[in-house]
Amino acid sequence: MRIFPLVTALTVTATLYVAVMERDALLSFAGVLADDSAAAEAEPEAARVRVVVTRSEAQAVANAVVLRGRTEAMRQVEIRSETSGLVVSDPIRRGAAVNAGDPLCEVAPGVRKAALDEARARLTEAEINHRAATGLSESGFASEVRLANARAALQSAQAGVDAAVEEMARLVMHAPFDGLLETDTAELGSLLQPGALCATLIQMDPIKLVGFATEAQIDDITMDAAAGARLASGREVMGTVSFIARSADPQTRTFRVDVTIPNPDGRIRDGQSADILIQGQEQRGHLLPGSALTLNDRGELGLRVVDDEGLVSFETARILRDTAEGVWLGGLPDQINAITLGQEFTREGARVAITWAETRGGAQ
Repeated sequence: MRIFPLVTALTVTATLYVAVMERDALLSFAGVLADDSAAAEAEPEAARVRVVVTRSEAQAVANAVVLRGRTEAMRQVEIRSETSGLVVSDPIRRGAAVNAGDPLCEVAPGVRKAALDEARARLTEAEINHRAATGLSESGFASEVRLANARAALQSAQAGVDAAVEEMARLVMHAPFDGLLETDTAELGSLLQPGALCATLIQMDPIKLVGFATEAQIDDITMDAAAGARLASGREVMGTVSFIARSADPQTRTFRVDVTIPNPDGRIRDGQSADILIQGQEQRGHLLPGSALTLNDRGELGLRVVDDEGLVSFETARILRDTAEGVWLGGLPDQINAITLGQEFTREGARVAITWAETRGGAQ
């Protein structure tokens, strides 16, 4: 077995490891690596990397949240019968506008009118008996038991009248609010049972836009925030946020957001698709070219910035908005000198030769 090739391979491997992985320690040990800032100070101006730097001041950024959603009627109710009987009213056709309190369906009274007359007659009888028992009791000719029985009979008769009146009131079904009929009312001569459908009524003014925000978006949405939407038809509408869900949908992990918009002409229909734009909380940011963004050694997104002396450092940033003019960046100081050209040819701690570009600004 030849030992020298193995020793040579181990020696080369160790040398490469020290040269690559422990370069800084090796140079420091050899006295070659001096302090970065001192070396940069000693570097002549002509030898420095030349970069373009933009002086930027933070501006107010109107943040916006974009949701995909749909329109939804403000109210929708199925009006159902509480009693049984034949319909004796003419049907009202779908699409008709009705006001709160308008009669929609009427059921034949049948024997209910006779039941009400009987209940009233029993009430009159009970009132007479109660007055007689009261008079006899005050004169000492009737016991307290007889008076109590008369009082109970009176209350029972009154309850019978109330029940008969309530049953008569159920014969006519009224619109609970102003709206539009989504279905025809029950047809004349049809038999309704308790729970049978009389009509479906919807309220379309105002109308709701319903969207679903992700966990990353929900914190940027506030109650009464201004919102706009573009419907699938191309129509643009404006409104305000009226509801933000406190609990996420267990299936999609999204939060429901309602936007209320006026719909006086009724042209916006229930169930239309819409792109919703909600004004988020205002933030401060810098408008810079997207090409200025870079990554540091830890993989963090940000900018390389310089001071007035040309010393390079790194600032992490987050993207607020992407526009045609550039990218709005947050999480930065109010004033920065950002390297917008040549940032990939330098590193933190180095000194560069600065060429100043025009100041970026202009809040949106």
